Amino acid sequence: MDKKNLNRIITGTIMGFIVLGSISYGGLPLFIITMLIIYFATKEYVIILRHKGFYPSIKVILFADVFFATLAYLNKFNMLSFAVTISSIVAFIWVLFKGRQPYIANVATTILGFIYSGLFPLYLIFIRDIGTHPQYMYMIKMPAEHEGLGYLVLLFFCVLFTDTGCYYFGMKFGKNKLAPVISPNKTIEGSIGGTLCAMFGAIGIGHFYNIAWYHCVIVGLLIAFFAQIGDLCESLIKRDAGVKDSGNTLPGHGGFLDRTDSYVFTLPVLYYYFQYFIYGNGTLQNLVHFFEGLI
Repeated sequence: MDKKNLNRIITGTIMGFIVLGSISYGGLPLFIITMLIIYFATKEYVIILRHKGFYPSIKVILFADVFFATLAYLNKFNMLSFAVTISSIVAFIWVLFKGRQPYIANVATTILGFIYSGLFPLYLIFIRDIGTHPQYMYMIKMPAEHEGLGYLVLLFFCVLFTDTGCYYFGMKFGKNKLAPVISPNKTIEGSIGGTLCAMFGAIGIGHFYNIAWYHCVIVGLLIAFFAQIGDLCESLIKRDAGVKDSGNTLPGHGGFLDRTDSYVFTLPVLYYYFQYFIYGNGTLQNLVHFFEGLI
């Protein structure tokens, strides 16, 4: 085994233990690990954009990141729209007094920065907290304190199944390019294989956590789709900026953005699926109950 692959395995193993440990424990350890990931991802994002000639404000992005994270830790999800609004106004004030050309691009990439590398990863905390509030206690057949943990286990394994399936199905059957300009090595056959792996993997893991099979099928499909979209979007940003990796912080893996790209969109999508289709009390939940009756 060469040194690069050895470093990759060691780094991946250490990261896996740290992240899974913090997710299992929840609370402050998860908050600290999430903030560290956001901090390094934000730095990488700003550096990548500078290669393109854009200069988003890392101070404004970090201000917004801390603002969002504080609300997440206090479980004030209903105040996020307020936080995004205030942070966007701050971004415009910054470019007005401290910004440089190109002004429009810089304020736009600053706002994109605190959403892409700051807000979206925080849904890790929101999902982990599912089930810890009285209105959720009656919904799922698992102890309340384990509901969010179960969903995150489902998420992480489905992303792993997606990546593995895409790789091996692509190697074995890949002929048609999925996005030849953005990521030439990805194929349609690999994408389908990864989606199937995620879907069947979700059914297996969901059975362990007593999650209905049809929810697992839908969640598996959603995770597979948005994990691949997140991967392609990060590749698009890097290719447009002319860089190969988002950074070199993680030996053998590149940067934090390279390791978290599959989760950027899956985290918020999964949260809202749980919120509206499993825990919701409105029209969408009534629709779910209707189909449950048919099944």
